[in-house]
Amino acid sequence: MRAVIQRVSEASVTIDGQEKSRIGRGLLILLGIEQEDNTEDIGWLCKKIAALRIFPDEAGLMNRSVQEIGGSLLVVSQFTLYASTKKGNRPSFIRAARPETAIPLYEQFVEVMGAESGCPVRTGEFGADMKVYLLNDGPVTILIDTKTRE
Repeated sequence: MRAVIQRVSEASVTIDGQEKSRIGRGLLILLGIEQEDNTEDIGWLCKKIAALRIFPDEAGLMNRSVQEIGGSLLVVSQFTLYASTKKGNRPSFIRAARPETAIPLYEQFVEVMGAESGCPVRTGEFGADMKVYLLNDGPVTILIDTKTRE
């Protein structure tokens, strides 16, 4: 599993001209799911994101988690995080999980992320053509890959 985590002042997802989800201060999580991903990856990644200290404290140091600031989470599926550009100029997405595997894992990730963080979790819509708006705060953008955790 790969996650691009962005600290945001606000973020939203629009589908077919209709806003589906919106958050204020918190994290936008773009989530890519690979064929070999499983519930162990979900647990580890959710715990890591919930505890990630990337919000400023009184001294302006990145020392607080999304939990500590009472933030929100917006989780958006992003199969393109598994793009391979080794051959030619057209990316291959062969490593990205197929929908029948990815959808249940995505839904489980959203559920576990809410339980682990104790924060409100909003979502995009799996497989939809989404317009994602964000106001990156910092900017702070972090990439986490469960396959490189050790």
